[in-house]
Amino acid sequence: MTRFTPSDPGFEPRVRASFERQGIMRLIGARMTRVEPGRVEIELPYRADLTQQHGFFHAGVTSTIADSAGGYAGYTLFPAGSTVLTVEYKINLVSPADGELLIAVGQVKKAGRSLTVCELEVLAVRAGAAKPCAYGLQTLMCLEGRADAPA
Repeated sequence: MTRFTPSDPGFEPRVRASFERQGIMRLIGARMTRVEPGRVEIELPYRADLTQQHGFFHAGVTSTIADSAGGYAGYTLFPAGSTVLTVEYKINLVSPADGELLIAVGQVKKAGRSLTVCELEVLAVRAGAAKPCAYGLQTLMCLEGRADAPA
């Protein structure tokens, strides 16, 4: 695994504060559990109102936490005084998101000045065993000089 050095030594509180401002994460009950340079994990406990007709986590919910995990993984490497936007992402749903908990992992693969590429993985945890249910790839844009909060 590539080791990254963040340009902002205060990246972790900045990343966590941004995550806390995401209304969608509060709405679905997601929590950021791991923040390292170039890597973020987000956990989402099972709730029946987050499921599709078979009782599995809905693909939209699975994709949402994957996008945020990757976005924040990239953001850990961005300079202070910047913000992050997803340019595009692709997700492959490889098995039902069936479990008591989802864990989304975002990992930077290539950090650039303007664009950063991240690998996404979502694990469904059932009875203590984690099984991949989604993989993805994401491109992020670093917007320097733009506040990471609403105007």
